[in-house]
This record gives sequence, structure tokens and C-alpha cells, in this order.
Amino acid sequence: MNNLAKSSGWKKGTVHLFPVPALAVYIMFVIYPILSAFGYSFYDWKGLVRGEFIGVSNFVDLFTKEPFNHLFWNAFGHNLYYFAIEMAVQNVIAFVLAYLVYSKLKGSNFLKMAYFLPRLLSVIVVGFLWKLMLNPNNGVVNVLLKKVGLVSWAKPWLGDPSTALTSITIVNSWFGVGFSMLIFLAGLHAISTEVIEAARLDGVKGFRLIRSIILPMMSQSLIIITVFTFIHAFEAFELIYAMEGSQGEPYNSTDTLAVFFYRIAFGGSSGGDSVALGLGSALAVVLFFIIASISALFLYFTRNQSAQH
Repeated sequence: MNNLAKSSGWKKGTVHLFPVPALAVYIMFVIYPILSAFGYSFYDWKGLVRGEFIGVSNFVDLFTKEPFNHLFWNAFGHNLYYFAIEMAVQNVIAFVLAYLVYSKLKGSNFLKMAYFLPRLLSVIVVGFLWKLMLNPNNGVVNVLLKKVGLVSWAKPWLGDPSTALTSITIVNSWFGVGFSMLIFLAGLHAISTEVIEAARLDGVKGFRLIRSIILPMMSQSLIIITVFTFIHAFEAFELIYAMEGSQGEPYNSTDTLAVFFYRIAFGGSSGGDSVALGLGSALAVVLFFIIASISALFLYFTRNQSAQH
């Protein structure tokens, strides 16, 4: 009996060891870099050599010293714009597609797979392909516009400061619509079919059904997708890097906080060979607090609203 109890206790103890490798990887590649950035931000750096402790001087320079303060707020505005376009374009289209699939149209399973397919591609591959398609001379977008007689609509999409960031955000929306669609689809399937049928029997149909019944009952999915979208928008880097590089071209019109961080921490504050590791670390800390605090506040607010209802 004692041997059996010991064996059972040993097995229960062993179960707790399984998360250890994953936890070790998480600490090594997530927790440690975050804590390192906090530490680096309080020191002066000569290239990659740590200098003296300077307190919050890097943070002060980031917000008060030219050109860093101007570039920071410029990039911050672009992140907000990125978020707004993702919410207005990507998530609205994703909800419409999810609702169509939920309505069990003919071929809905194929449509579900087709909408999600772009998400399986590498971001670098997507950026490279769309950069070719948006080429002002022989890209497929301008060629098609000229073929249908819309010559005035053909533009140097990635070379014009007024269209570069919008073009990238539209490409990003095309890339991410499948993921958002699956989140919305899960929320739709969580709604009781009896509630939907009862509403239809009462004469609630069309947009009124969506506005009055479906959207309120999908509050958790809406919260999740909004937080995910906000985090993704403020981490925007890979697609911009693939389509425009790390300089925020043209004329800093595609700069985001992540691109700005990469440039000053690893490629020099002006795109040169020098690096400003302390300043870059300060920017990384600020970006971390923006994402963490806004996401936490939003979740707290929406959770309280849900509890009240």
C-alpha cells in the first residue's frame, strides 16, 4: 500500500515537470529580453559597450531631443492609424465573411479555408509578393487599373508618402482577415441557436438582428479581437520591413514604433552604422508599457461592463 502511494505521488510530481522546458524557453526568449531592455535603458552605451549609469536620461532624450521626439510621435501616430485601418477594414470584412460562413452558404467550408489561406504564408513572402504587385511600372495593380480605363488611379503606391502606409495596412488587412474571421466565427457558434430563432420569429431580421442580438452576445469575441488588433498594430514591423525596409521610407511616412526602435537600436538613429542601444532600449520599454497598459485597461473596462450586464 505504501509502495502504491509512493508510486502515485511520484507520478503526480512528474506531471508538474512537463511545463518546465516550455517555461525555460519562455523565460529565456521573452522574460529575460524584457528585463534586459529595462536594465539597458538606464545606461549610456558606446556602441555595444556599456558605459556609465545615466538614470532616465535616455527617456528624456527620447521625448525632448531632436530628431528623436519628432520621430517618436510621428511613429506613434502611424501605429494609431494602423490600428484604426485594421479595425475598420480587416475586422469589418472578417465579421461579414464569418457571418456568411455561419449562414451555411453553399461551399462555406471551402470559403473558410480560402479566407484563412493567406495567413499560412510567411509575412516576408507576402510583403515581397505585394511589393511586386504594387510596382508602379509593371505591377499587376496598376496594370489592371490601366486596362479598365482608370489610368488616373494608377500610382506609385509604395513611393508616395500619402499612399505608402495605407497600402501596407490594406495588405496587412488582407493577410490577417482569415484569423479575425475564425475568432468571429467561434463567437457566432457560441450563440444559442434558440435565441436566434426566437428573434427571427419576433420579426427581428437582417442588420437589426446583427445589431441587437448577435453583436451583444459576441462581446467576448469582440474584446479578444480588439485587444489582438491593438497589440498587432503596435508591434507592426515585419510587413513594413519587407515592403519598405527599416528607414520608414518614403520620408518617414511608414515609420512605426517597432521600425523606429529597430533603426535606432541596431541600425543607427539616422540609418547609419552607429547604434544607440540605450535609447533603443528606452523606446522598447515605452512601447512595452503602451501595449501592456492599454490592453490591461481595455480588458478591465470591458470586463466590468460585461459584469454589469
